Amino acid sequence: MRRFVFPLILIVSMLVAGCSELMKALQTAGLPLTEEEVISGLKEALIIGAQNSAKKLAAENGYYGDELVKILLPDEAKIIVDNISRIPGGEKLVEDVILRINRAAEDAAKEVAPIFVGSIKQMTVRDAFNILNGADNAATDYLRRTTYNELYSLYKPKIQAATEKKIVAGISTKESWETLTGKWNSVANSVAGKIAGLKPVNTDLDDYLTNKALSGIFLKVEQEEYKIRKDVSARVTPLLQRVFGSVDNKQK
Repeated sequence: MRRFVFPLILIVSMLVAGCSELMKALQTAGLPLTEEEVISGLKEALIIGAQNSAKKLAAENGYYGDELVKILLPDEAKIIVDNISRIPGGEKLVEDVILRINRAAEDAAKEVAPIFVGSIKQMTVRDAFNILNGADNAATDYLRRTTYNELYSLYKPKIQAATEKKIVAGISTKESWETLTGKWNSVANSVAGKIAGLKPVNTDLDDYLTNKALSGIFLKVEQEEYKIRKDVSARVTPLLQRVFGSVDNKQK
């Protein structure tokens, strides 16, 4: 009896090893993805992209040091900038305002990832397949659609605190902006202004700057999404490789 035990064990071991290799082969053979795999893969991709984006922008100079997302004052503020620049040290004062605004955005970015994760957890099967088969920024569009209002509520108070801080002669950036736009709008809204075709400007500086800050975070998310879709090395888990690999195969 013992003569048969070892050969039997050997045969079973070979079969198990063969099955293991077979499973690996099947997993890479382009078999259809299950709904669970698609959803899990997309969630992984979104979480990784969101965390990477938030981490980059939350770092010191994440906004301020990146010309693609650096938040500047609106074009209509040029007259304020020009006038303050005539004061000794005025250019530094203007840059300090811009620095504080960007620092506020960097501070807000530290709290972005949990908001994204909350949205990701609500993703439906349809959402997942639409993202997988959608445009290169489909996941970013999903996050923008489902998180924008919450992110806006996070960013705006921090931006507002920066613009309300006093600068020259005890006047804040916000007060200077409101004085400027108030005078302009009174002219633009007058009969003469309307005849001349003058247009009033948006007087909500905090709203403008908050939307610019959010444009920056979604730009970074979109860049991360593009990397995962196009750069195989950015797919850092086996599930990401399988899910997005299936899209690669369809496009060949």
